[in-house]
Amino acid sequence: MKIAIVVGSIREGRVGSSVGSWVLESLGHRDDATFELVELADHHLPLFTSRTLPAAAKGHYDDPAAQAWGDTIARFDGYIFVTPEYNHGIPGAFKNAYDTLGVEWQHKAVAFVSYGANDGVRAVEQWRQVVANASMFAVRASVGLSLFSEFGHGGLRPSDRRTGELAAMADQLVAAARAMATLRAK
Repeated sequence: MKIAIVVGSIREGRVGSSVGSWVLESLGHRDDATFELVELADHHLPLFTSRTLPAAAKGHYDDPAAQAWGDTIARFDGYIFVTPEYNHGIPGAFKNAYDTLGVEWQHKAVAFVSYGANDGVRAVEQWRQVVANASMFAVRASVGLSLFSEFGHGGLRPSDRRTGELAAMADQLVAAARAMATLRAK
């Protein structure tokens, strides 16, 4: 199984990159899946304006940036969305990137590592509603990091329990990704 760790913030000085790196480092030893860091900020996606709905495009997009993004996302069996919470919700750039694609997300598993003033939990709850439309399976376990207690001048400092939470989440994600692969094979 190939799992993308998608860092969904594009802000300059974003802490999402350190969160994504922590996830990759923490899960890199596993032998049941391979994990790869994908930075949304590297893809420079414009706002979605195509006349063709992404689901109807069937993986072929008019915009070269959208096509490159789609080709990247299509390579994976599942995803860990590293999502901040902006104004009690999903970051606009991340939602736009998600909405730009169609078939690449379908029948795949997803898990969430969030961060924010309230651990990013509101963004995760919104993501759960959004990904259901693509028939994605969102695993129950997630990891939420507090901007107040787990970040500081030295960068990211997750509490000790977060590593265990991340491992449990990855167990669920890998199992779900395997199960969802059977749906895509039909």
